[in-house]
Amino acid sequence: MCDLALNILSLKIHSFKLKIKNMNWGTKIVMGMFAFMVFIVAMVIYMFHMHGKDALIEENYYEKGINYNAEFDAKQNVLQDDAKPKITITSTQIVIQLKDGAQYDLLLMRPADSNDDVKLKGTTTGTSNLILVDRAKMTKGMWFLNLSWRNNAGKKYLFKNNITL
Repeated sequence: MCDLALNILSLKIHSFKLKIKNMNWGTKIVMGMFAFMVFIVAMVIYMFHMHGKDALIEENYYEKGINYNAEFDAKQNVLQDDAKPKITITSTQIVIQLKDGAQYDLLLMRPADSNDDVKLKGTTTGTSNLILVDRAKMTKGMWFLNLSWRNNAGKKYLFKNNITL
């Protein structure tokens, strides 16, 4: 019984090999093209699936390019007025001290995962002009710090730096 099953199986395998050998070149080209089309369709589906999950640094980089002069002027204001913020990282929070009282926009971007990004808006607190960021939910690693603020006189500043938690 077992020999019969093995003989039938070897006959089927042998006939399959014969069919592959007996294929003409046109059939092989069509099979190759079909395999390539399946590969391309699979890659397109994969790319559309990953589109929303990619972590771009800037979503609207064309607008950023157009407004680059304003960004450059704000960075120069930090250098000219010696207004570089003092950043202190403790185990529970990030403390940023500005030279003067201001309204700020703070963006902490995580290069590994854009879902971890932290965006804060507000005014500095206390007479020391502090910005306090709770780092309880922030993962360890490198972060891009992007701080823009406007002092009470209306002058714009921009400070960008990398920090490691």
